[in-house]
Amino acid sequence: MSERRYFGTDGVRGLVGQYPITAEFVMKLGYAAGRVLAAQGTKKVLIGKDTRISGYMLESALEAGFSAAGIDIGLLGPMPTPGIAYLTKTFRAEAGIVISASHNPFYDNGIKFFSQNGEKLPDDVELAIEAELDKEMGCVESAKLGKATRIEDAAGRYIEFCKSNFPSQYSLKNYKIVVDCAHGATYHIAPNVFRELGAQVIEIGTSPNGTNINDQCGATSMDAISKAVVEHQADLGIALDGDGDRLMMVDHTGYVLDGDECVYVIASNDLQSGVISGGVVGTLMSNMGLEIALADMGIPFARSKVGDRYVTEMLNKKGWQLGAENSGHVINLKNTSTGDGIIAALNVLTAVCSGDKTLHELRQGMTKLPQVLVNVKFTGDNDPLTAQNVVSAVHNVNEKLSGRGRVLLRKSGTEPLIRVMVEGPELTEVTDLANIIADAVKTAC
Repeated sequence: MSERRYFGTDGVRGLVGQYPITAEFVMKLGYAAGRVLAAQGTKKVLIGKDTRISGYMLESALEAGFSAAGIDIGLLGPMPTPGIAYLTKTFRAEAGIVISASHNPFYDNGIKFFSQNGEKLPDDVELAIEAELDKEMGCVESAKLGKATRIEDAAGRYIEFCKSNFPSQYSLKNYKIVVDCAHGATYHIAPNVFRELGAQVIEIGTSPNGTNINDQCGATSMDAISKAVVEHQADLGIALDGDGDRLMMVDHTGYVLDGDECVYVIASNDLQSGVISGGVVGTLMSNMGLEIALADMGIPFARSKVGDRYVTEMLNKKGWQLGAENSGHVINLKNTSTGDGIIAALNVLTAVCSGDKTLHELRQGMTKLPQVLVNVKFTGDNDPLTAQNVVSAVHNVNEKLSGRGRVLLRKSGTEPLIRVMVEGPELTEVTDLANIIADAVKTAC
C-alpha cells in the first residue's frame, strides 16, 4: 500500500471539494481507469452510488472521464456496494464503480472499483490507474466516445438475487424485524427483501435527503434500532451502513451483535448443518472471544490485515468461504464475492430459522472479551508508531497484560487516524491501558 498515492484500502476517499474528491480529479480518474480497462475486453463499466448529495456531481464527472476514454457506461443509480459488485458480474462489465464513503458522514465521499469478477481491483490494476493519472488527459475521436445508458431494473435484479440466497424451505412470516438502512443505498432494497420473504418489517433510516446518510442511524449508530426493537417488541433488528456492505444486528433484548458475533452464529449453524468449508478468517481487530469460541467447536481461525479486501484474499488463499471484520463486513464466498450486509443478515436468519432458536439464544456460545478502541487524529508527516515513547508504552502494556490480551496499533486506511486497540479480561484495566498508549501517540503526532 505504500506505493499508492490515491488508493487506500477502500478506494479513493476524502472530503468533498478537497483534492482528490473534486470533479476535476474524478473526471481524470474515470479517464485513467478507462484507459487501463480499455485493453481488457468489452469496454463497459457500471457506475452506482449511495445517497450523498455529492454523488450527482461525482457520477457526472466519472461518466465524462470514461466516455472520453471510449468506455460505455451503465448507470445504476442508488445501489448498495455489494449490489454493484453482483451486477458487474452479471452484465459482464470490465469494472463496477461505487461512489460512496461507506460509513462516513455525507460531506465525505469516495470512489472504489470492482473487477469483472465482483472483487476489489487487484493491486497491479490500481497501480496502473495511478500511473495513468500522471499523464495528460486526452479524448478518443468523436465516433468512439463511450455511451451512457441507465439500467432501470437494477434494484429489482438485486432484490431477487438476495432472496435467492435464503433457503426456500424457510419463511420469515412469523418474524417482526426492524430494518435500519442508515438513509443510505439500501433504503429501497433491504426492506423489500425481508418483506417479500414474509417478515413484518418496521423501517427506519429509509428517507434519504442527501445529507442524512449515517446520521445517528445505521450500523455505526445502534441506539435508535436497539430502542426500536424493544419498543416494537420485535424479534430482532438489522442495521446496515450507508453503502450496505456492513451489518450489525440486535436481538430481542436490544443487545447489539457486531460482525464477530454474526459470523460466529453463521459458522456455528454451518457446522451443525454439515456445510462449513474450512475455517473462518477474521482480522487483527477480531475479538479473542470469537477465536476461542471457534476453537471450542474445532473450527480453524486465521487473522488477516484489517480491511475486507484482505479478508477475501486470505479466504481465497486458504480455500475457505466465511470471514468477517468486527466492524460488520461479513463475507460468505458461498453467496457473494464481497461483504454484503443483506446477504449476511439472511445467513444469520437461516440459522435462526433452522435451529428454531432466537438470535439471543444463538449468540450465547460466544463471550466477547472487553476491547477498547481509541482513535487519535494524525495529520503530520512523522510516523508516531515508531516514536520511542509509543514503543515503550506498548511494551509496558504488553508486560501488564502478560498474555491475557492483545495490543494493536495501526493507521486507518480510510481516515487520518491512528487506531489504538487493547483487549483483555477486565474492561477498566483495558480502558486505562488503551488511554496510556493513546496519550503517547498524541504526544508523538
